Amino acid sequence: MADLHNDALEDEDFDTILSANIDFSGTLNFEKPFLIRGRLSGEIDARSLLVIDEEAVVEANINASRVVIRGQVRGNVTAAEKVELALTGKLMGNVTAPEILMETGCVFNGLCTMTGKSPVV
Repeated sequence: MADLHNDALEDEDFDTILSANIDFSGTLNFEKPFLIRGRLSGEIDARSLLVIDEEAVVEANINASRVVIRGQVRGNVTAAEKVELALTGKLMGNVTAPEILMETGCVFNGLCTMTGKSPVV
């Protein structure tokens, strides 16, 4: 599968989009691809792809299968598969995942733990 930072993502690729004019506070749970363009504070618990777009500001601990950060995140990020921190991404918090990709120019301040891939059963 290609890295998402190289792919053009369309709105149709996501089940739900938190628009740029939305400010959400609370716990967010979802099982289908989710795109954040607005502001979110609280907790995120997901079993699918989460993309934080360039203008988004998220203050939350995140637990998801895959996370792509193109905007700002303040909180710890844990992924079952992969975390991608794009050139425009800023992460202030710890990151834990089997695979972690950080593009040159991103901002990261925290601890990075690569857990290794789980064996196929």
